[in-house]
Amino acid sequence: MSAIARLRQGATGILMGNIVARVGALVSLALGTLIVARVGGPSAVGLYALLRVVPSLLGVVLSCGLPGAVTYFVAGPTRNDRRLSMTLVGMAVAGGLAGTLLWIASAPLLHETLFQEIPIGLTLLAGVTVLTQLSVATAKSCSQGSDDMRGANLVIVNEEFMFLPAYGLLALLGERGNTAIVAGLLAADVITSVLAWTRLTRAGFFAGAQLPSLGLARRIASYGWRAQVGGVVTLLNLRLDFILLNVMAGPAVLGIYAIASKFAELLKVPAMALTYVLYPQYARVGARQATENARRLIPKAGLAIAAACVPLLLTAGFVIPGLYGSAFHAAVGPTRIIVLGLALEGVAGVITGYLYGTGRPGLNSWAMGGGLAATVVLDVILIPPLGATGAAVASAVAYLTSSLTLIWFFWTSERSNARAAWSAAPLSEADAR
Repeated sequence: MSAIARLRQGATGILMGNIVARVGALVSLALGTLIVARVGGPSAVGLYALLRVVPSLLGVVLSCGLPGAVTYFVAGPTRNDRRLSMTLVGMAVAGGLAGTLLWIASAPLLHETLFQEIPIGLTLLAGVTVLTQLSVATAKSCSQGSDDMRGANLVIVNEEFMFLPAYGLLALLGERGNTAIVAGLLAADVITSVLAWTRLTRAGFFAGAQLPSLGLARRIASYGWRAQVGGVVTLLNLRLDFILLNVMAGPAVLGIYAIASKFAELLKVPAMALTYVLYPQYARVGARQATENARRLIPKAGLAIAAACVPLLLTAGFVIPGLYGSAFHAAVGPTRIIVLGLALEGVAGVITGYLYGTGRPGLNSWAMGGGLAATVVLDVILIPPLGATGAAVASAVAYLTSSLTLIWFFWTSERSNARAAWSAAPLSEADAR
């Protein structure tokens, strides 16, 4: 076997490993959602969905987009800087504590707007997950950037799987209500975080560590802010409709839509895996080689994920009500709409990894911003008359808008790189004459 063939085989193995991890996480999430749905119904599913989104979003914002920036610095320009590890930990702790304190201060407002179904004390407890979720996300990115993809994959699985034993233990102790959801999520974060940071420590991530650097933190924050806009907008594109549906239509409709979006977003698994694996690889090889690699991969990834839409469209009609019960049959239509909007996710996954790996996360942010604009406008227009179906249409349009914008950015970037390479190339003897 040639060296190139071995390299491709290795890259394929890494990609498949990440896909398997994401599938494992989705299976765990689906089981958790199924259990919560059976015990508490659509309202409990709505609470579960909100608590997986809102604390994470707040932590990312107040840490200056730290999870999105970590991989670039660990894999790329500062990978040998001994101040890096403690700087990252310091930023994670500071951002997580700030988010938790802000959550506590805003608890009355959160209770009135998003968490009416739970007591104010439980809303306060949920605020601790801002810190724990940020800790998990930072550890995961550190593993990704330090070329420990197995460790990163374990975090991906554990952050969803660990809810199952935690929730099950609470149920055995007699607590099956909303308290079990909040406490189970918090316990799952703590367990996952401890396991992840322990693995990083044993792998030497902190070997020779020096005191944190304010200057390095500013560089990380600068990259993070540019990436954060895209990361936050991506989360908003994914879950802003959750919040708007909860406010406009109530938690029961949100529960229906949560099932639809999770089923359709199975298509995002290979796309996210592409981004996750390619991001550190492109950071290591440089812009020119990254451009060539991405250009070759885009058509293959695009066709593969577009083809994967077909089985999801065909199976939604019997899988969703079969798993979750007849009460969730209304999720089938929204599922199919969202699936169609995800047809270009393979292309988007490659380009997102390319932009992050070549130090241009801001372009990804602009693309996500286009999708968010579509989400906001269409959600406001369509959710009141159409409910979950209106939210599905808005999501589909948002996904397509972001993907098409990413394609445009890659095309213009490729042309720019080609012109730069041509201008920098030495003249041949014939050209000189």
